[in-house]
Amino acid sequence: MTLEKRKIAILGSTGSIGTQTLDVIRRNPDRFSAEILVANKNWELLAKQAIEFQPNAVVIADKEKYPLLRDALEKYPIKVFAGSESVNSVVEFETVDMVLAAMVGYSGLVPTVNALRHKKPVALANKETLVAAGKIVISEAAKNGVPVLPVDSEHSAIFQSLAGEGGNAIEKILLTASGGPFRGKTRDYLKTVKKEQALKHPNWNMGAKVTIDSASLMNKGLETIEAMHLFNVPVEKIEVLIHPQSIIHSGVEFEDGSVKMQLGMPDMRLPIQYAIGFPDRLKSDFPRVDFFSLPQGLTFEKPDLDTFRNLSLAMYAAKKGGNLPCIMNAANEIAVKKFLENQIGFLEMSDLIESVMEKTDFIENPTLEDITKTHSLATEIALSHKIKSSCQ
Repeated sequence: MTLEKRKIAILGSTGSIGTQTLDVIRRNPDRFSAEILVANKNWELLAKQAIEFQPNAVVIADKEKYPLLRDALEKYPIKVFAGSESVNSVVEFETVDMVLAAMVGYSGLVPTVNALRHKKPVALANKETLVAAGKIVISEAAKNGVPVLPVDSEHSAIFQSLAGEGGNAIEKILLTASGGPFRGKTRDYLKTVKKEQALKHPNWNMGAKVTIDSASLMNKGLETIEAMHLFNVPVEKIEVLIHPQSIIHSGVEFEDGSVKMQLGMPDMRLPIQYAIGFPDRLKSDFPRVDFFSLPQGLTFEKPDLDTFRNLSLAMYAAKKGGNLPCIMNAANEIAVKKFLENQIGFLEMSDLIESVMEKTDFIENPTLEDITKTHSLATEIALSHKIKSSCQ
């Protein structure tokens, strides 16, 4: 086993993935250290994390919070920076061995690309990065000879299922989904649901954005596009399976008909640890699957694409390609924001996303500059879009 300690830059250290990554580091101090910690606004938690883990540097993206963070860490030998420019530049530090990208939404794209350009392996937990600019990201990784290691439980499961398979052709990727809190519900039911209901995920503890995406099945649409790029397969070879127990995290069917799947308890620390420790499997005391006490066994259902239209919109964007996934992603970020602020209803998120996809100019082979402009334009259109909402 490789025994060197990896110094990790955590982009999004105060979020769900970031805090669980720090727990993995806390449990494996001989294998990992937190070299850089980056947060958006939560300077208080960032300061606590910095005091415990003593990183080389911390960055708060919100410049207004900089004086508070600087004063909180004044007594410690920790560099303190602020602003998006600093987020992008700290990944270049020579002391960084790996970047864990866990920033929420589109904001994770530029620092991830910059990390790859500076030959830093990336453990990727930010779906939107590959959704918005998958071809560009994977091209940068290949050009610079560094891996993009999946942190999402589903993509980690696919990655693990492919281990040892060499060039054996994939017939189908089996992408599992819990179905979220509204599995089996009708459109009439979903017309009146509130954010409090949507935020109650049955199996996972995640941030608000990811939880709402899970409830609408947009999360599985984003993951479908992500899987296309990570594993170089067309969308037609990806099948979504609703698996309510969240024990099977995804798998691969090969050309001979054999299927390999990865199983485990729904605990994000497991795929996080696998990604940052790869290729080693590190011992843990995480919960184990007790196959004899599963109350419902392991079951599977087809997704309801008519009720959960976000997954259909994502599949369409995946097939069309170009900058359409970026448009869809930008619109979804605003749709989720408006839903969480009680400005639109649950089903109206799909209406907003579809409208923005129709109104934003399509580019077949976008550059990174095109993607940046597309995201801004689609965001502007989404913000200005008016829906007569049942919430108002």
